[in-house]
Amino acid sequence: MDEHYEMLDVSGRIRTLLVAGDLAGASTTLTELGRRLGPHAVREERGVFAALREQGDFAAEVLDLEADHRAFDEILAGLDPTAPEFEQRVRTFLADLSLHIDRENLGVFPVTVVTLDDDGWETVARAHADDPADTPVTR
Repeated sequence: MDEHYEMLDVSGRIRTLLVAGDLAGASTTLTELGRRLGPHAVREERGVFAALREQGDFAAEVLDLEADHRAFDEILAGLDPTAPEFEQRVRTFLADLSLHIDRENLGVFPVTVVTLDDDGWETVARAHADDPADTPVTR
């Protein structure tokens, strides 16, 4: 969840840049957000989401969250800072990302702490070992 808070902080910086009319700065900071979001999504999908699927838990929610990850990649790849709709598309993307993070932080993740068995936590640990984040896996 720490990575989520970091991404929300970056999102806040992007919003500030948009308010200031600094579209180039917003675009650069979006690139930074994308560099964080991509590896984070991979760790989630190979870790927590895979562990939940292995246990047969929350399959529909996991599929929806994974679909969001793919949509976020497509949106980021398609953003053009010179397009007239750039600012609105970025604002919509940031709102969608925030909602996605809430669904994970307030829904799937708290339940995961209670429901994952030892095999599930091993799956999570392997995902982080294969593509480590700055923070260790904790239960």
